[in-house]
Amino acid sequence: MALDQYYLLGRSGLRVSRIALGTMNFGTGGFHAAYGKTEDEVRPIFREYLDAGGNFVDTADFYTAGESETILGRLIAEAKVRDRVVLTTKYTNSVDPGDPNAGGNGRKHLIRALEASLRRLGTDHVDLFLLHTWDRVTPVEEVMRTFDDLVRAGKIRYAGLSDVPAWYAARAQSFAEANALTPVVNLQLPYSLVERTIETEHVPMGHHLGLGVTAWSPLAGGFLTGKYRPGETPSGEGRLSDPGNPGKSWTDRDWALLKPLEKVAEELGVTMAQVAINWVATQPGVAAAIVGASSAEQLGKSMAALDFELPPDLRALLDAASAVPPESVYRMFTAEYQNWVVSPGVKVGDKPAGYAPGVRNW
Repeated sequence: MALDQYYLLGRSGLRVSRIALGTMNFGTGGFHAAYGKTEDEVRPIFREYLDAGGNFVDTADFYTAGESETILGRLIAEAKVRDRVVLTTKYTNSVDPGDPNAGGNGRKHLIRALEASLRRLGTDHVDLFLLHTWDRVTPVEEVMRTFDDLVRAGKIRYAGLSDVPAWYAARAQSFAEANALTPVVNLQLPYSLVERTIETEHVPMGHHLGLGVTAWSPLAGGFLTGKYRPGETPSGEGRLSDPGNPGKSWTDRDWALLKPLEKVAEELGVTMAQVAINWVATQPGVAAAIVGASSAEQLGKSMAALDFELPPDLRALLDAASAVPPESVYRMFTAEYQNWVVSPGVKVGDKPAGYAPGVRNW
């Protein structure tokens, strides 16, 4: 379960682990109290991650009403690893209901939120700072110019986006490139075997424009662990059992997916959760899978998801079972349609296999 291999995040020189530690449950306040943990409870989780070689830690000002940042800051200082970890936090959600400028993506709130996060984290900078959620109204130019100002001021090292439309991310990156501003290097999105819709636009956009995708909820809130069954009310710890976070309605297609997932896990001698995490972390365009844990033991099992490879035939089985058929205009972009109408009778591709082999320094 060693995380001793690091890869560049997007089009940057920032090296990160393929498994990122999610800290949404660090703390017991706010919207995440139902499955939150105290500082003493999460300390072993954090140490387990560091001991395995992990360096990519994700939080947000909204998590447990700011407690996540406060606890994480203390744990980092206690372990004396501030320079080692890639500390990531996010802003958008309101810190003062009723104040229109206490939430959203505008410059005023962006700077206010970062300053507050820095105080809670006990540091003078964050390595990666993300817009948490698109607010639908703030001009993307304002966000990108503010990110650039904060990088120049030394308060953030890299910028990124979370949970935004693909066109918004493309506009942000293109604006930054056209005006020699700090680019975005990360795109954080929900991605799992039951949630593959980002493959339609977000993943190829990130690949072409230099944004490494970090996948949150690779286990679909615990659904892909196999501990839930149709008709049962989720119980225990985790997102699915949180009454304040009902999530999606599971379809027959989702439940049916558990069978091939279980088959693959049994054949490889690993858990369903490990297969699901491995599948996400090794998908094209994905820089890292973000995993949380309720214990150090659980985190250890999640990190061990990278200790094996999915054979091509078993990956193909999962791909087929979880595939999302293209809809509307996207049907025209499939290989079948293109071969039928755009390039009939010939074989056309962008580059031959092996054109750009990966670079490894080991």
